[in-house]
Amino acid sequence: MNELIMDQVEEVAGLFKAFSDVTRLRLIKLLMDGRKPLCVNALSNKLGVTQSAVSQHLRILRQAGLVRGERHGYHVHYSVERTRLQQCEKLFHKTFSRALNASE
Repeated sequence: MNELIMDQVEEVAGLFKAFSDVTRLRLIKLLMDGRKPLCVNALSNKLGVTQSAVSQHLRILRQAGLVRGERHGYHVHYSVERTRLQQCEKLFHKTFSRALNASE
């Protein structure tokens, strides 16, 4: 396998780790469906999980570039990085479509 494909596979593996938790998937879905960014307290209330858990999940999603936070006074409001999600979709397709097409 060439080096570029190996790098893509490693990036996809990192993204799968970020997507591998139900609460993180629910966070992404909630932020995508909303009309405005939400703070940890609002996300916690909507998901029924502790603020601490939401913060930990948001940290992982931020590290993967899937969400961003913007400070408004004392609160940080989070939103989905839609461009990054589109890049993820393309990366998944690019990485695996070759293998799927080769097996046909």
